[in-house]
Amino acid sequence: MQREPLFNVPSVVTAIIALLIVVHVVRLFLSGAHDQYVIDLFAFIPARYDTTLLLGNILPGGWGAEFWTFVTYAFLHASWLHLGVNIIWFLPFGSAIARRFGAIRFLAFFAVTAACGALAHLFAHAGDNTVVIGASASISGTMAGAMRFAFQRGGPLGARRAGLEVDPFRVPAIPLLFVLTDLRVLIFIIVWFAINFLFGIGSLPLAGDWTRARDMPAPEGRSFHALWAKRQRAARQKIGR
Repeated sequence: MQREPLFNVPSVVTAIIALLIVVHVVRLFLSGAHDQYVIDLFAFIPARYDTTLLLGNILPGGWGAEFWTFVTYAFLHASWLHLGVNIIWFLPFGSAIARRFGAIRFLAFFAVTAACGALAHLFAHAGDNTVVIGASASISGTMAGAMRFAFQRGGPLGARRAGLEVDPFRVPAIPLLFVLTDLRVLIFIIVWFAINFLFGIGSLPLAGDWTRARDMPAPEGRSFHALWAKRQRAARQKIGR
């Protein structure tokens, strides 16, 4: 009986991890100002979509950045720890989805889940001046996707079907309406949330996006915080009239 190697990572997953590392290494060699420019250009910033702030002279990228930052923020990380934890989680779950989908569909899946994570953050923090970076939305997407088939009979973590040769990564997935009826999936979700809660108490994100308030230079020597607060106050006063 042929045994699969313990670490058999699909090429597309290896390529994404390599790109994440390359991006982080390149940023290490940039000056503080140039690295900040990269963050401003590629990180996801909810305030970029606040029409009352008129940030055209503050944030680079123009209207194009309003689109590409929904995905590009996932390739930026705050530290080696942030990057390393994300890679550890991405390896098993990303590999499972890549084997099931193939390279092209997996890349589309990675981009769409990153965009969905950014969109959710935008809805929850509209107009906020935080910088969001990290690949956790895509990683969470691969985890959710893998849970639909990983525990199925014949799947990677399920019982094997005796006498039947089936690709464990292509077994039928649980229908979305019945995912939460599987006890094993529920236990995994509870454990995942519990781990994130514990790490959150310790202020150490576990495969979580990294956010911080952005103090961007603004015209006439004013900081972004000051300009943002002033225009927010003006908008509220206008609404109150």
